[in-house]
Amino acid sequence: MAAALRGRAGGLAALWRLQSRRLSSFDVAVVGAGIVGLAAARELIQRHPSLAFAVLEKEQEPAHHQSGHNSGVIHSGIYYTPGSLKAKLCVQGAALCYKYCDQKGIPYNQCGKLIVAVEHDEIPRLKALYERGLQNNVPGLKLIGAKEIQEKEPFCRGLMALDSPYTGIVDYKQVAQSYARDFQEAGGTILTGFEVTNMEMAKESSPESEDGLKYPVIVRNKKGEEISCGHILTCAGLHSDRLCEISGCSPEPRIVPFRGDYLVLKPEKCYLVKGNIYPVPNPRFPFLGVHFTPRMDGSVWLGPNAVLAFKREGYRLLDFSTGDFLDAVSYSGLWKLVLRNVSYGLGELYRAFSLSAQLKQLQKFIPEVTTNDVLRGPSGVRAQALDSDGNLVDDFVFDGGTGNVGSRILHVRNAPSPAATSSLAIAAVIADEVERRFQL
Repeated sequence: MAAALRGRAGGLAALWRLQSRRLSSFDVAVVGAGIVGLAAARELIQRHPSLAFAVLEKEQEPAHHQSGHNSGVIHSGIYYTPGSLKAKLCVQGAALCYKYCDQKGIPYNQCGKLIVAVEHDEIPRLKALYERGLQNNVPGLKLIGAKEIQEKEPFCRGLMALDSPYTGIVDYKQVAQSYARDFQEAGGTILTGFEVTNMEMAKESSPESEDGLKYPVIVRNKKGEEISCGHILTCAGLHSDRLCEISGCSPEPRIVPFRGDYLVLKPEKCYLVKGNIYPVPNPRFPFLGVHFTPRMDGSVWLGPNAVLAFKREGYRLLDFSTGDFLDAVSYSGLWKLVLRNVSYGLGELYRAFSLSAQLKQLQKFIPEVTTNDVLRGPSGVRAQALDSDGNLVDDFVFDGGTGNVGSRILHVRNAPSPAATSSLAIAAVIADEVERRFQL
């Protein structure tokens, strides 16, 4: 009898300890407080104000990684395949971004962009880009000649340029933090310092338990704290593939991190650049090439390059994580990509270490820029989704699983650039998918 009582007491104590680590229960938990996760959470709580929502973020603040380490450009939608979701969301998203910033008093600068051809063989590609932009309904586009280039950018040299006056700049971290405030003011909960390590069905709740039926999924963090919820939406950026594996979903596409390093013009040289100046993109590569980007603080960034990052959150040249490195180099898809682009990859790696090599590219557009005019600046890391054949995944990927847990999770595996520009439009698409899958 005494042994039975002790056993029951021990079981109750264990249950109390478990419940004492239970932070709360929610209808939907969103994992990842980057700009896409916050925009999606905001959209969902506005659509369903009677439901309980939480955003779980492993860092101590929202927008700590990709959303806070980017060029800050509001893209107009020129580059993307006409009729594609990416093109549609960028054009819609840019309009929504400007409108939102106006409503919230968030400063931005619609400073425009020139995509400049400096070689004759780039002109046909530039004209094709113009036609693509027209098909995408990008406002205000026009082709201009060398004289008009210098009227807009006195220090820029080029044969022809595509003028995009609708392009702008903004501080996306400020935008993301505003989304977070909207979400909280609508009744949402943001839990920072909550690094998700496990998702599973609740074991202590009986099938007859009301809570067990309503909030059957347990999400646990590294500290042993947990929440219970009905459904999970993950928008985890650089860690999206790992969260998929935790939940038992497909490990592909994998995330391979690419770091982009910027230079900055010295303050006394910022007069050289008025708006965004971009090269004509090479269709063989997914990156837009080095460009001149004015910032909301008055500085001007030059770059970025694109090199494999040896750490998923490694913003310095020599940052290294053994686990992240082994994850990348053991993936066959990466080697297939590398072998197809050896010369490009070696060139980018060389330019990462050589200031003069980076300057050589920039001087094609503004010859006056010298090594004395620039300093090494910040870096960002791009979460590039890659399939096993070495193809860069360039479209949205939603994923879920089967079984008790998998059927209650929606993973946003890939929200490709320009996700920040398109965040409010993307949020509507994600919310539609959440409603369809979870029947909210």
